[in-house]
Amino acid sequence: MVLLVSSLMIFLALALPIGIALAGASLIFIFTDPMMSEGTVFRSFFNFLSKYTLMAIPFFIFAGFLMERTGLIAKLFRFSDALIGWVPGGYGFATLVAAVIFGAISGSSTAMAAAMGVIAYPEMIKRGYPRWLAAGVIASGGGIAILIPPSILLILFGVLTETSIVDLFFAGVVPGLLLAVSDAIVLIFFAWYLKLPSGTFDLGLIGSATKEAWPALLMPVILLGGLYGGIFTPTEAGAAACGYALVYGVLVKRGEFLRDLLMVTLRSLNLTAVIFFLLGAVGVFQFVLANKGWAQHLTQWVIALDLSAMGFLLVLLPILLFLSMFLSGIAIVVLTVPVFFPVAMSLGIDPVWLAIITVLAMEMGVVIPPVGLNLFAVAGTTGVPLPEVIKGALPFLFTDGWVLILVMIFPILALWLPSMLVKSVF
Repeated sequence: MVLLVSSLMIFLALALPIGIALAGASLIFIFTDPMMSEGTVFRSFFNFLSKYTLMAIPFFIFAGFLMERTGLIAKLFRFSDALIGWVPGGYGFATLVAAVIFGAISGSSTAMAAAMGVIAYPEMIKRGYPRWLAAGVIASGGGIAILIPPSILLILFGVLTETSIVDLFFAGVVPGLLLAVSDAIVLIFFAWYLKLPSGTFDLGLIGSATKEAWPALLMPVILLGGLYGGIFTPTEAGAAACGYALVYGVLVKRGEFLRDLLMVTLRSLNLTAVIFFLLGAVGVFQFVLANKGWAQHLTQWVIALDLSAMGFLLVLLPILLFLSMFLSGIAIVVLTVPVFFPVAMSLGIDPVWLAIITVLAMEMGVVIPPVGLNLFAVAGTTGVPLPEVIKGALPFLFTDGWVLILVMIFPILALWLPSMLVKSVF
């Protein structure tokens, strides 16, 4: 085990990609252990990838890229602006809404921050927002995105731990709404304090924007309604999202959409290949650890410390917050969840509650100074100096921390909606 862990630490210190580091450390251990066969590398790699639920990931990635190419994301942005852009701070909240939707379907908080830095930042400056606030809104918006369903991080957590992905999706709704409300309160305060200009309420504009955006608004209704009603599995919901976006693109964009389809498919394949290689490497790493009884040893060690469930979470959270400043959420999930999940189960922690706390910690990590990934993404795309981006993100980070504390103290905030849906279905 010392060889396995030390090899992994060396590879990570050399800044190798997480998948290569996990696979490399596992290969070194397997080749030096006479009791293990080299053929187990391929079997464990592909056995892990053969899980049906994993197919939801490429489907949702493809659906996200299709929505971007067909202009559905832009229509949602205009709808959000028409609906709430007239209130003080409304355009900032419309930017948050668009960031949440785009980040949720793309699966990358940092990619969202970079994209919205190009799309929304110039308009916020035109509307009188100071640079630091505009950059802070964009940097913080992606964090909510990784919690709102369909969330790739929650899919990965469900696959790695065999937890119901439908339960995880609905468990993220209430905490996600709490994050959105807390960010809205921050924006309202700054709009009042800075005397930001507001637009005029235009019912006609809302009507036209709604008419334009209804195809995009219908998609989450179909997906979540199908999941709630038991019509779709998560994988089938992803396939339905792809089919919906494809039909819309062909009917509305026609030849232009068909010309772009190959490029969109290649982008989706590229991101899917990266994620699946990472997951296959996790399968090999898990096989090695399980073969050596790592779960039992680690669990016994933690039990010997006599930690309570809350004490364990208070130890785990700083680790997750620290890692999320440097690594993507996907990398952290596949690297840490197989390690801490068996220990959490031995302490009686609800897996759905644990998943939401884990994702909330990652949501905060992307904007924790001085090295949060979203801070650098926004600074790079907007040209706003990093200290100003940090200044704008800190108020949202503070309120997000309170939401995390509330979910830790009151697990019902994460568990209420899934429990109600299960009761209503069965």
